[in-house]
Amino acid sequence: MPAPPNNAAAHYLHGTTPDEQDRLGLMNRLLNQNSLAEMQLKSGEKVLDVGCGLGQLTRDMAREVGGPNAAVVGIERSREQLAVAKQLAHDNGEELLVDFREGSADQLPLTDNEWGTFDVAHARFLLEHVPNPLAVVCQMVRAVRPGGRIILEDDPHDIIRLWPEPPGFTQLWAAYMRTYDRVGNDPVIGHRLVALLVEAGAQPTRNAWPFFGACAGQPDLLLGFVDNLVRILEGVREPILALGQFDAPAFSTCLTTIRHWAQRPDAAFWYAVSYAEARRPL
Repeated sequence: MPAPPNNAAAHYLHGTTPDEQDRLGLMNRLLNQNSLAEMQLKSGEKVLDVGCGLGQLTRDMAREVGGPNAAVVGIERSREQLAVAKQLAHDNGEELLVDFREGSADQLPLTDNEWGTFDVAHARFLLEHVPNPLAVVCQMVRAVRPGGRIILEDDPHDIIRLWPEPPGFTQLWAAYMRTYDRVGNDPVIGHRLVALLVEAGAQPTRNAWPFFGACAGQPDLLLGFVDNLVRILEGVREPILALGQFDAPAFSTCLTTIRHWAQRPDAAFWYAVSYAEARRPL
């Protein structure tokens, strides 16, 4: 099926600095097992990971499907991200585990004989950063075999809750979400995943909300989830300040307040990733 035209470039707000690469590694450590549990991959499956970033989840998937007929391809448009993905694979002795390729999600770099052959096509935290998410999903549907699965995971940023709420957090998070629409991205695209699958011609089969959070008493609250949250906000400091709702001192004070909040004995961080799965019609 043809994909809708896409004339605008994808815009990843968080950049590819070494600190952002490190944050992404932290996020993978916190979330990957929950993602894998939802996917229920099978040995020998051929998997396509679109927008694979640093490739940690891609390599996790490759281990899950490892077998004589397994093949995993990871697609990433950022050369910086791709270079780190390949280096991490090398450092872990897994250079041959994944076929990492540079390419755009809406024009997948697949050969003629690869289209329509994958058992699973997966994308996580990708659609929120592209101007035409339907074009990407159409490519993913085309890439899998009839009966193959298309799996989408993305953010519904409006559901995050920190309780008891740190002063200023709601206003700061609302400003963060506004930085998305300023560049043509959708901060709540997680709610649209099933609709996108249907629009792309796939048949939805299930949806879920893999949990992403922790509470006081869990070591990952401060050094994991809150650290990830604060670093996300720090990474978009300038776009947030440009909106005019926060000046630099107020922005910094709010981040400090969030870190102090994480030390409360009743602190609870609530978030979930939107997960949707469909099959290509037979």
